[in-house]
Amino acid sequence: MSRRKEPRRLTEDEHALWQRVADSADPLHPERKAAPSEPAAPHAVRAEKPVRGDRAETAIPSFRIGERADGKTPGHDLAAPLGDRLAKRPVTMDKRTHARMSRGKLTPEARLDLHGMTLDQAHPALVSFILSAQATGKRLVLVITGKGRQARDEGPIPARRGLLKHHVPGWLSAPPLTRVVLQVSEAHQSHGGSGAYYVYLRRQR
Repeated sequence: MSRRKEPRRLTEDEHALWQRVADSADPLHPERKAAPSEPAAPHAVRAEKPVRGDRAETAIPSFRIGERADGKTPGHDLAAPLGDRLAKRPVTMDKRTHARMSRGKLTPEARLDLHGMTLDQAHPALVSFILSAQATGKRLVLVITGKGRQARDEGPIPARRGLLKHHVPGWLSAPPLTRVVLQVSEAHQSHGGSGAYYVYLRRQR
């Protein structure tokens, strides 16, 4: 291999000549300062001590996710079946008569069949029937709502069966019927079971 040839250095006469030329030359931008041949070494950054007091850095204690969990999950707040909720209502009528009614031993004096009606049709029909029954001195009447149809495909969120079945107890406990109705309960199987209601009325004053 051939050795790399070293560059020729200036002689003393050539260096002196170049220096005289450089001293006689006018700078192109005299306002600019000559750049330093080597960049200045950056100053060493002094580490500051953490400030004590309000600005003091708080140490975070070690922890494990879920270590304070009690392991209990909230239960589902599901409403009880409508029949159970009605059965838990306080008995406001004569208890002996209520017991006979619950066993199907009392015969309703009139009945209203709401099955197949819309909500808009059923509500005024119910109000008219109850007020008329009370006005004629009747005490026990039967309101038939039906159990409601089972949907073919309920989807991910099942819908309530029987809109009339769920609305009628609310209508009976709201004006103008609340002052007329004394007790509401699901009918005995001999009178329609969960698809009908016994409505016991107050005496007409």
